[in-house]
Amino acid sequence: MKGHVIMGYKLSNGVLTVDIADQGEYRGSRFDWTGFITQVTLERGGHTFCVPESLIPGEGSGGQGLCNEFGISRAIGYEGIKAGDWFPKPGVGLLQKLNDQPYSFTADYPVQPFAVKREESRHALGFTSEPLECGGYCMLFNKTISLQNDILTIQYKLENTGTKPIHTEEYMHNFIGINGMTTGPEFELRLPGNIVIEAPESSYTSELLALSGDRLSWRTRPDRPFYCKLGGWEQAGETFAWELRHKPSGIGVRESGDFRIARMALWGEQHVISPEVFVNISLLPRQSKHWRRIYRFFSPS
Repeated sequence: MKGHVIMGYKLSNGVLTVDIADQGEYRGSRFDWTGFITQVTLERGGHTFCVPESLIPGEGSGGQGLCNEFGISRAIGYEGIKAGDWFPKPGVGLLQKLNDQPYSFTADYPVQPFAVKREESRHALGFTSEPLECGGYCMLFNKTISLQNDILTIQYKLENTGTKPIHTEEYMHNFIGINGMTTGPEFELRLPGNIVIEAPESSYTSELLALSGDRLSWRTRPDRPFYCKLGGWEQAGETFAWELRHKPSGIGVRESGDFRIARMALWGEQHVISPEVFVNISLLPRQSKHWRRIYRFFSPS
């Protein structure tokens, strides 16, 4: 069932506990099926960080927690095929083109899922999506989730095993809701530079968000979704991408990585805040790309 998520695996090192859905429990055509993280718990204090995309059953696209997506604006091979043909989406499988309309990440495309091998160890869980040729496109994708102290690391490797070049992007849709608290003035998003709001989807978003140097906050509690692109981080030399903190309690999460950031965006609504960090992927045949996302979860107590 699309968006139906059951906790399949649990990683824990005594500091963090990470719940991961079994491969295939999420069956939508949008998010990566492998390593679909549904909850992260900081054991000291029992603080939780993940929420569903929507609190209303059946609404949204089935996202939850830390779930990544490839090709939201550059679907591999989509434009060169006709309706009824298939195109690949890393971490998911082959998707069937429905009509002659542009690709839409919100559409529900039929899926032929990739076969996936899994490797488990005490503090790590790895997934490998096996290659499946489609019109000259073919790829080997590996994702490994591991824990060390209060750090959650997600390692990726995408290898082009086909005959055509691959041009796409990947980002993590961080559905963050610290301890289930409502978005509002108590929260602060920090970026390593002077933040600029770009291309807000409405005047509502512009009026909702307040900026002060490297800090972004909310003037009031949102009563509808908000979205914008974020600028101002491009010249910064810091080693992290963003940090979200609940100011009264000091509880928060920080994401960093070992890749060059292509762009950043911010989406959310009353129950969720989702900073989004994009990485560009451009691979000729026989080339591969490695990258990592590193999350630190913290509290003062």
